Amino acid sequence: MAEETKTVRLIIQRQDSPDSQSYEEEFEIPYRRNMNVISALMELRRNPVNAKGEPTTPVHWEMGCLEEVCGACSMNINGKPRQSCTALVDQLEQPIRLKPMDTFPVIRDLAVDRSRMFDSLKKVKAWTPIDGTHDLGPGEKMPETKRQWAYELSKCMTCGVCLEACPNVNSKSNFIGPAALSQVRLHNSTPNGSMHKAERMDAVTGDGGLQNCGNSQNCVQACPKGIPLTTSIAALNREATVNSFRNFFGSDQQV
Repeated sequence: MAEETKTVRLIIQRQDSPDSQSYEEEFEIPYRRNMNVISALMELRRNPVNAKGEPTTPVHWEMGCLEEVCGACSMNINGKPRQSCTALVDQLEQPIRLKPMDTFPVIRDLAVDRSRMFDSLKKVKAWTPIDGTHDLGPGEKMPETKRQWAYELSKCMTCGVCLEACPNVNSKSNFIGPAALSQVRLHNSTPNGSMHKAERMDAVTGDGGLQNCGNSQNCVQACPKGIPLTTSIAALNREATVNSFRNFFGSDQQV
């Protein structure tokens, strides 16, 4: 009976459009066992009434897989950037404060435009180009030790949490951020991807690249997938040094 009367309080930072002023709105919803933040937001969508009992517009947010794979539901929860699908209400201090990530422009309420991150991935060519015009057959085998750490880097879901946690990614900086840097290391390590290693290294040693990292290590602590981002950045710094010497002395050998 006590569970039926228990409630969950949320204070949500809202914004009706990209250009409008943000404001806070408080909500109180019935508690259910094993609730996460997403299920709380779903309850608000089903019954959009604030804590004063006034009808309001449904809170807008993004979601996809609901199992911490797609990266769409990132937001600040009680001051920390994380995935709302794995944020359990029972483990959060109330009132639960929800805010959009500050690093990216707000689209509406808790939904943000992560184009900055995707543009960075384009800049560093974070993909392995295959034209698909003929059957390439099985790819080259990788040593097991390399495959294991490359797999860890491949877990990136472009959620943007590492960029939100990084103090060097902000409106006054063009730093591409730890996610793109880690993907450079990943694609440089694969047999097919390594063919474009020089292009990627030129991108990360240019404006907004490695030199903008302040080594705060917030990214590796915030990453929901536990990706060794700072290890990747350290490895890229070494490769960048070798690359600069190769460019200076004029070598055609791929390192």
